[in-house]
Amino acid sequence: MKITKSIEVFFKRFMPSPFTIAILLTLITIVLALIFTEPKGDSLHLLEILSFWESGIWNNALLVFAYQMMLILVLGHVLVLSVPVNKIIIALSKNIKNTSNAVVLVSVTTMLMAFLNWGLGLIFGAILARKVGEHAQKHNIPLNYPLVGAAGYGGLMVWHGGISGSAPIKVAENNHIQDLMEGVSATEILNQIPRSINFDVTIFSMSNILIFGMLLVLVPLVLKRLSKVTESTNFNLDVYKFNSKPVEAINGAEKLDFSSVLGIGFGVILLIAFFYQYWGNLISLQITPNMLNFFMLALGVLLHKNFNNFLKAVQEAIKGTSGILIQFPLYFGIMGIMKSSGMVVMMSDFFVSVATESTLPIFTFFSAGLVNLFVPSGGGQWAIQGPIIIESALQLGVPLPKIIMALAYGDQVTNMLQPFWALPLLGITKLKAKEILPYTLILMMLGIVVFISGLILF
Repeated sequence: MKITKSIEVFFKRFMPSPFTIAILLTLITIVLALIFTEPKGDSLHLLEILSFWESGIWNNALLVFAYQMMLILVLGHVLVLSVPVNKIIIALSKNIKNTSNAVVLVSVTTMLMAFLNWGLGLIFGAILARKVGEHAQKHNIPLNYPLVGAAGYGGLMVWHGGISGSAPIKVAENNHIQDLMEGVSATEILNQIPRSINFDVTIFSMSNILIFGMLLVLVPLVLKRLSKVTESTNFNLDVYKFNSKPVEAINGAEKLDFSSVLGIGFGVILLIAFFYQYWGNLISLQITPNMLNFFMLALGVLLHKNFNNFLKAVQEAIKGTSGILIQFPLYFGIMGIMKSSGMVVMMSDFFVSVATESTLPIFTFFSAGLVNLFVPSGGGQWAIQGPIIIESALQLGVPLPKIIMALAYGDQVTNMLQPFWALPLLGITKLKAKEILPYTLILMMLGIVVFISGLILF
């Protein structure tokens, strides 16, 4: 485990906060645009680039996208904080007998949840790992708690290939790709772009289901093997509870906030509206962010039973969106510079010059994994890298669904090395990054083998 210790020291010494990284990437992009692009008008080149940056920051379509991604995280978290889901977590944790069956249970359920929704999987895995630790502590069961924590983080290695994956869910929206590529591609290239790419050729394609199925089997097996060759650890945990103070007295119209009849009734109305509005999308597998968020909103209100419980869960869940809220516009600014200055076309031309139809998905996979270390946001990464890979794929004749999934795989696999999204889990489990990194790195190596094999075979 010496290599993981070295990586931990490197991150601590040389890796600034994600917000600072976004600022540094912005400055680097401005400098690169100054060096490699020519002015398009009579204005000073620097001022022109800053204008591109400002336009990108406040791009209306991308700001809508950012809000959609924030809601996916918040509403997924809200579902986990509901009483029914919490009961499921407690029931699952009671089946733990040793580290081996703990890591199998936690990894499988977490990956399944993350496939449905990345916010749901992230928080579900964290709370389940915590409850497993509490159960083991209460019943004096020897447990490698950091390994269980790593199992709870494993869902972030499959999320982008799931239903809430940023790239697949956005390309399923009508005209999203055309809007993304407008001003970047020539007319003949734009004419090749479909209005939308449905889930039947991305998330629910046979190749993606097989890849996910392989990980659903191999990850628990690897973790189970690790549980046999590692020792149990000492830990001391209090009982984790969702912090919501009871109201002493309810008066007047405030009673409406606590009404189960009103809460459940409104949740049912939302579900009826959802199925009426999106039944055709369900049949055609055209899942969109609005559709997913609408369903989770309805389910969240229904499971929390009243508006008071629902809003308290929202208040708790929204704490994890601060980084997304402030960082997304910065990445959109970077995209504005790259798009309007012509850097996107330059980079795609470079990919075309060094790649072939067979190797472009592999290049995309590794480049996406590298970019994720500096841009730990699937949505932000799609905004920056999406136009590059689409342009390159169209020029080389690579199917768009395949190149989109290659980006998704690369983005998600290095989450096992990038601890940014582990922060909620670390806070809930009371573990440290250095305790889970040795195990998540092993999962990352497994993921690289599986994803590359899938891209080659399919």
